[in-house]
Amino acid sequence: MALQRVCMQHRPDLWLHAESGLKTESYRKGRARADGVLVSAGGRKGDGEWSEANSTLMAVEITSYDSDTNRRDRVEKPDGYAAAGIPVYLLIDRDERAVVVFNQPEDGRYRHEEKLPFGATVGLPEPVSITLDTGPLKEFAD
Repeated sequence: MALQRVCMQHRPDLWLHAESGLKTESYRKGRARADGVLVSAGGRKGDGEWSEANSTLMAVEITSYDSDTNRRDRVEKPDGYAAAGIPVYLLIDRDERAVVVFNQPEDGRYRHEEKLPFGATVGLPEPVSITLDTGPLKEFAD
């Protein structure tokens, strides 16, 4: 919810949808359920449960506390989102107490990755263009 508030304050033209289904050919049978999907306002209207990734500006994942999280959130989803052409992938990694920003998708991989500790100020690149204060995430991880 905190991330949704930040997005609305800085970019009222965008909307962060929670628990959104995306069609991603190279990820687990072509479907990924993202913790959050940032799109232009009205960007998912009429899409149903599984929308095409082409309108997605950023996918957001928050690591789970389960045995599959490393493979799923840190390896498979970045590759699946990059292959689908999603410009930015934001991983909120509770185990590492860090945020990881992936961008510049090319040939099924993100060319750029930046990892910063909770508490840092993170610049989410184009097309998102939001500065995110990750200080509140310190409480989230406890």
